Amino acid sequence: MKPSQPHASREPGDHHHRHGVVDPKIAGTRRGKWAVKWSFAALMLTALLQVIVVALSGSVALLADTLHNIGDGFTALPLWLAFTLVHRKPTRRFTYGLGRLEDLAGVFIVMVILASAAAAGYESVHRLLHPQPVKMLGGVAAAVLIGFAGNEFVARLRIKVGKEINSAALEADGHHARVDGLTSLSVLLSTLGVWLGYPLADPVIGLLITLALLRIVWEAGKTVLIRLLDGVDPQLVEEIKSAAKRADGVEEIAEVRVRWISRQLLAEVNLAVNAGLSVAEGHSIAENAHQAILHQLPYLSNVVIHVDPLNSSGETFHRRN
Repeated sequence: MKPSQPHASREPGDHHHRHGVVDPKIAGTRRGKWAVKWSFAALMLTALLQVIVVALSGSVALLADTLHNIGDGFTALPLWLAFTLVHRKPTRRFTYGLGRLEDLAGVFIVMVILASAAAAGYESVHRLLHPQPVKMLGGVAAAVLIGFAGNEFVARLRIKVGKEINSAALEADGHHARVDGLTSLSVLLSTLGVWLGYPLADPVIGLLITLALLRIVWEAGKTVLIRLLDGVDPQLVEEIKSAAKRADGVEEIAEVRVRWISRQLLAEVNLAVNAGLSVAEGHSIAENAHQAILHQLPYLSNVVIHVDPLNSSGETFHRRN
């Protein structure tokens, strides 16, 4: 059975979660690179302004926030590389292409977030043990608002484009930027605490930001790891089975396997037909099932149908003894 060609993207109409979006690969890659480029520029500008204020004020809470922005900005580099290489044609060695690079970029992003959390936590504990005065409280507050604005811009851009092209790595990075923006606002509390005469408010807020980052590591790490391990929504498997069973001539569905390759959702279906049918008749039934699946789930990028005779279908009949 020949693999299907990509179809126009569509959200499943009967539930709110998203299984996949099948934008043309090149268009999705260009869109992803565009989002990465502008989010990188915005975060680097934000971080540069904050670095200047950190150097003048000595605020460890603002330092933690700045480290977030720098780390978040540099996660653009592996994403850019992934988006650049992911559209290369398959080769005899990499028969599925280089789509996994995008998933690996997601792993790198999670590690960068973890490193940012470690650095922020270390500086916060150090400042708790060795308090230092915080100066330029007005400048710190202004830098915080700049950090929030920059992160929120990047979050909206990355999440929006990540959903459009179905990039788990880009979308996870967008959520990271959003939480960074919200934690930026928490630095205002440290500024208020120092202004009221509580200098330890600065490192305490730094530790709270560290905890927020560790939560991001956990949530984003789960998302990326599930994608890397070919995890999909179990409901998707049931939808494929339901669609295939409605095709005339399909007697049984033995196995359904679904996996991600970058932003493409691929499926393999083992189905059984009457053993007395000819090869041509079996192929016709497979084609009917193929069309039925793509009609119900057009967000799938590729469906491969394997036909077995009834009563000897499934992988158990094809394994070596």
